[in-house]
Amino acid sequence: MRYIRSNSFKRLFSFRRRSSREQILSPNSKGEENYEIFPHEEEPSRRPSWKCFSYEELFDATNGFSSENLVGKGGYAEVYKGTMSGSEEIAVKRLTKTSRDERKEKEFLTEIGTIGHVNHSNVLPLLGCCIDNGLYLVFELSSTGSVASLLHDERLPPLDWKTRHKIAIGTARGLHYLHKGCKRRIIHRDIKASNILLTKDFEPQISDFGLAKWLPSQWTHHSIAPIEGTFGHLAPEYYLHGVVDEKTDVFAFGVFLLEVISGRKPVDGSHQSLHSWAKPILNKGEIEELVDPRLEGAYDVTQLKSFACAASLCIRASSTWRPTMSEVPPYTCFLYLDSLLCLLLQ
Repeated sequence: MRYIRSNSFKRLFSFRRRSSREQILSPNSKGEENYEIFPHEEEPSRRPSWKCFSYEELFDATNGFSSENLVGKGGYAEVYKGTMSGSEEIAVKRLTKTSRDERKEKEFLTEIGTIGHVNHSNVLPLLGCCIDNGLYLVFELSSTGSVASLLHDERLPPLDWKTRHKIAIGTARGLHYLHKGCKRRIIHRDIKASNILLTKDFEPQISDFGLAKWLPSQWTHHSIAPIEGTFGHLAPEYYLHGVVDEKTDVFAFGVFLLEVISGRKPVDGSHQSLHSWAKPILNKGEIEELVDPRLEGAYDVTQLKSFACAASLCIRASSTWRPTMSEVPPYTCFLYLDSLLCLLLQ
């Protein structure tokens, strides 16, 4: 394969969305989808809309944090579904008592500071927080669930290609915003299908900023210890050297793309990673072998080519050879993709 080198709480109460040039999915005159680059207009500065909840409000909404309302559990936090008095469905993320050491509390507060500045349709919005009787974050409840739950639940019908395409495009937009559109660069560090939630109309929203890091503009990377994240999604430079930058998220996005295309989990029963399974297929150019067989051939070949191309670029072992999210399809046009794909598969 030939390679082408890719060229504190005081701040919580004010943020603005920087203008950026993003690739926008737009219908053409025939109603078909294509990609065009439009400059986003600058949004005026505005205060965050989230509020401070009382412990009593969250306790009542979750029925006393009942185990029946537990919908997720991670290394240091639990997520409960609940209903506010106005019938608004919420998700409450609670720092567990066993995780209340100084480092985890600092990370939890950092998550508030990080996501409190975010304003994008493809990033899960923060509704509020609570610091009474513990630490809590409050979000809108995703009634549709995560991408992982829909892709891998054998009791559900397979996601159709159009929905997968929408999920991939929206996730790319959200990640591009975190890297380029925020006032300060954000590295998510845990991009994976279970952290991509879906609205009722299957619009993806990036969630769980527990491992996210600010990256000041004058820094090229972060050095982090201990290594945290999800096996199968970790970029080589991260698990080998603890070095993270935007390219760390790009690698994880490449794995996510492969998961959306194939319907396979990031690590299979034999402990083989998805990207190591896919690399030989990509190298041979036999990209149809990547497609989820449950789709029974019902997919767009041109879109598959662009996704396969993007995934092959994103999962390169060397971060230097990976693109930025600005260069990852759909942030490049199809004409560029077609010529690039031909070069890659020669």
